[in-house]
Amino acid sequence: MAWLAARMPRWVTPDLLTAIGVLGATVTCVGYAFAGAHPALLWIATFGLVINWFGDSLDGTVARFRHIERPRYGYFLDNSLDCLAALLLALGLGLSGYVRFDFGFFTLAAYMMMSALTFLRANVTGVFYVTYGGIGPTEIRIACIVVNICLYAFPPTSFELFGVALKYPDLISIVWGLAMIVSFVICATLQVRQLALEEPAHQYLGQGLGEPKARLDNGGVPRG
Repeated sequence: MAWLAARMPRWVTPDLLTAIGVLGATVTCVGYAFAGAHPALLWIATFGLVINWFGDSLDGTVARFRHIERPRYGYFLDNSLDCLAALLLALGLGLSGYVRFDFGFFTLAAYMMMSALTFLRANVTGVFYVTYGGIGPTEIRIACIVVNICLYAFPPTSFELFGVALKYPDLISIVWGLAMIVSFVICATLQVRQLALEEPAHQYLGQGLGEPKARLDNGGVPRG
């Protein structure tokens, strides 16, 4: 990324790269939406993932390389648009028919849980965790590209499991969603335990009954 950032023309700004990332997510959504009827469009969806990776991965790197960082602006904008990109991905897959809408949005909900966990941990620890178990945004995009190749090479057919009509992309979606929920529970539990050690309950026992239970940290966020 640093190599690319050093060679970006001056007119390629971080905001432009962010917009390119959103454009890539939109291309992926449209490619998926029509790929059910025209499987060749899976390559368009894959191309959109590459565009999304390029813009989303490079915007912050370019800002840091040029020393024009806007930490709060960039943090808010980038993560807000990442949530939008995830919605577009789930919507496109649902419209394609490769993945049932209910399973696709179950996986989206699990992804949003992991996103919320990331934001919460950044707030209480000051560290922004990009990957969990060695899997981050880049690895997820690579996995999607591999699945796209499989969908094109091995068109899914329906089968029944416990009386429910499924295709193999549905199973991939379910397993991925469950894996994220398990990761959420484990990481959240470990983080709560760490915070409990750092803020033992006995240090608050001397507070008067009339004092507020919540206190504000440096960012003005109520903390229990």
